[in-house]
Amino acid sequence: MKGVLRMEDRQLPKWSEIRELLQFRSFEMDPVQRRLARAFTIADLRAMAQKTTPKAVFNYTDGAAEEEISIARCRQAYRDIEFSPAVLRDVSDPDPSTKLFGRTIDFPLVLAPTGYTRMMHNDGEKAVARVAARNNIPYTLSTVGTTTVEDLAKAVPEGNNWFQLYIAKDRSKTEGLLERVLTSGYDVLMVTVDTQVGGSRVRELRDGLTIPPTLSPKTFADMALHPSWWFDKLTTPPIEFASLRGFGGNSAEVADQVFDPALTFEDIAWLRNVWPHKLLVKGIQTVKDAERVVELGCDGVVLSNHGGRQLDRSPTILKILPKVREALGSEPTVLIDSGIMSGSDILAAVGLGADAAMVGRAYLYGLMAGGERGAAHAVKILRSQYVRSMQLLGVKSTAGISGDHVALAG
Repeated sequence: MKGVLRMEDRQLPKWSEIRELLQFRSFEMDPVQRRLARAFTIADLRAMAQKTTPKAVFNYTDGAAEEEISIARCRQAYRDIEFSPAVLRDVSDPDPSTKLFGRTIDFPLVLAPTGYTRMMHNDGEKAVARVAARNNIPYTLSTVGTTTVEDLAKAVPEGNNWFQLYIAKDRSKTEGLLERVLTSGYDVLMVTVDTQVGGSRVRELRDGLTIPPTLSPKTFADMALHPSWWFDKLTTPPIEFASLRGFGGNSAEVADQVFDPALTFEDIAWLRNVWPHKLLVKGIQTVKDAERVVELGCDGVVLSNHGGRQLDRSPTILKILPKVREALGSEPTVLIDSGIMSGSDILAAVGLGADAAMVGRAYLYGLMAGGERGAAHAVKILRSQYVRSMQLLGVKSTAGISGDHVALAG
């Protein structure tokens, strides 16, 4: 019958023909590189981090407050974004760069401040800052980081290094810390204002990962299953709030000095008077508060619910972004974090009015999965996704992304 392949028409392929179809990968001897080669998304890095890190440490990074509703809503808001691509546009030479405070960065990403970073991997803050410097994006060292402001500045002098501040109850101690930050060359300060008290992070309570730690036998046994992690911790300097050594007391007592439930707008006005460079306020969750801090002379805001780690059921940050941008106008800097897990998420944030996005968990998953190389891989994933999504949107540059390209659900 016409069109039917008969058995007599078939023939066995020659080995030379099969060999051309088989392209075997050479075996990678380095286990970290072998692992990272299989990570194509931040979710892949997260899965790897869960295997390579003790449960309590992973949960410290991955977890959020109470029922973890806020972080779930934030991530869902990005999933619900709808893009409007324009076709037949020349996107052959994309330019993802943008400017922050007059300085060109490679794409609109800032690596956020995170506490206890050396607990995730001994490479810690210095490694993350080196990754940021190589990719020409800012890195923000936390007040409760595990590397001092001086050590980070010396380790990565070429970096676009920012500092995140908690205003201590004793203002003289904050002034002393600010003097060290200035002397070390940091010129962007980010003050966090959503930590009047610590959020109730149930995973940490169950794991006993409190300050100071009260590990249960079960948690201790789980950590024992990760000997390389233990070896790093036992053969390197102790993990501590490195920039706060002069505060006195154990970790719990230092934290009590740092988190001030009496913080008000008057303290932001005071900080504006004593800090001579760029000042951002992190933890803004309403239009009214954004307007108020800009009126006080701050250079911009970071829209953030602390990654869902403070008040559960707090606002879904992406949804308030367009309202804040409209209220503030084009001049103040507007950054956004909480829930960003892909380059497409960054693009959505830029389209809705952000100057750049911030990520913390995303690079920490990489750090846990593979140290400095893992953090670098996380940034590589985010940049690649951002550029590809930009091109598929029909946009040649970050400057060309607008609200016409991005729609919030509803």
